[in-house]
Amino acid sequence: MNREILRLALPNILANISVPLISSVDTALMGHLSAAHLAALGIGGMIFMFLYSSFGFLRMGTTGMVAQAYGAEERSILSATLYRAVILAVFLALPMLIFSNIIFELAATLMNVEPGYYALAREYFSIRILTAPAVLLLYVSTGFFFGVQNARYPLYVTLLVNLVNVGLSFYFVKMLNWGIAGAAWGTVAAQYAGLIYALWLTGRYRGFLRRVAWRELLHWDALQRFFHVNRNIFIRTLALTFSLAYFYARAAKGGEVTLSVMILLLQFMIWMSFAIDGFANAAESLVGRYYGAKDRPHFEKAVRYSLTWGGGLALLFSLVYAVAGEWIIRIFTDQAEVIERTVALLPLAALLPLVAFAAFIYDGIFIGMTAVRAMRNAVLSATLLYLGSDWLLERFLPLDRALWIAFMGFFLYRGVLQWWMFRRKKWELH
Repeated sequence: MNREILRLALPNILANISVPLISSVDTALMGHLSAAHLAALGIGGMIFMFLYSSFGFLRMGTTGMVAQAYGAEERSILSATLYRAVILAVFLALPMLIFSNIIFELAATLMNVEPGYYALAREYFSIRILTAPAVLLLYVSTGFFFGVQNARYPLYVTLLVNLVNVGLSFYFVKMLNWGIAGAAWGTVAAQYAGLIYALWLTGRYRGFLRRVAWRELLHWDALQRFFHVNRNIFIRTLALTFSLAYFYARAAKGGEVTLSVMILLLQFMIWMSFAIDGFANAAESLVGRYYGAKDRPHFEKAVRYSLTWGGGLALLFSLVYAVAGEWIIRIFTDQAEVIERTVALLPLAALLPLVAFAAFIYDGIFIGMTAVRAMRNAVLSATLLYLGSDWLLERFLPLDRALWIAFMGFFLYRGVLQWWMFRRKKWELH
């Protein structure tokens, strides 16, 4: 089982930790221009995190359903799942392009965007929104690859996207002096390069996939299950991204420097989460496969080993952050006040991986089982506890410290609630 987990997790980890490289490089580029550029990038990035993560069900739902069909050797069901997800991705991307101005205005209002960086944030958003079709279709292709137990193809696609993005962003910002627009255009070019490559790789499965008639694609029972899974993941993801948006909005109320501090601290969360998600993705694939095949012994081993590997990696991240945290911060910015206030919160940032890892691994377990209702309920409950914790803590602590502790609690609540749900029901969880 260790070999199976590592076969899937290691490519996922390499792919996942390269993802925040985009954000980190852009953050470093903007951090050396001005605090306003850094704040605009942070707000713009948060809007896209909220917007695109809301459709993360296209990857997670596809992974769980494809993995179960793969384990049960139901190629027609597997193929139909993929085709439905592709149609849905295109259908959802078009309104984002058509109503992009309205989306930005609404997001800017909700997230307390200040006049000092409003124009920069709008410029960034207006360009990067062009990535919508590519991003959603890449979610589908990644979910398909994970479902058929192929972690190498998502790695190849992600590496291509990130290499193109880093190279072009650096060139546009540093060489052509395009400022924040350069970071946005680098992302657009990279996402479409990745989509073209992903479509080519999916074509390699044309002998594995089955032709599916429209009648079968629109079969009511199959559609009900497809939308049941994706609807609950969508609600769960909305709650998750709302929690992140709330984090940014609360930080923005503290002013430009406080927002910059929180953006830098989030880099620690992003790197950790994408790495540990490698084992969560492996859990999605293996748990779904063994759950679909009704192989309970291997199912339980996949759960136990995934949690063990995730915890070990979390401990490693905590040690790295404790030892090298200040050095990492100075890579992202040279603003003295931002550095000083961020360093003061480093001990708490170093604790985050240990507090948070179980939430990520259990997400993978629940997705593999398509236990989407339970996962949804855990996140909704954790969100309410998080909001209550912040409301209470802000009465005793400075805004930045209170907000960060409440944010850590959000991950802790999720992990504890999912552990409790899984312990009660395990194999029967749905």
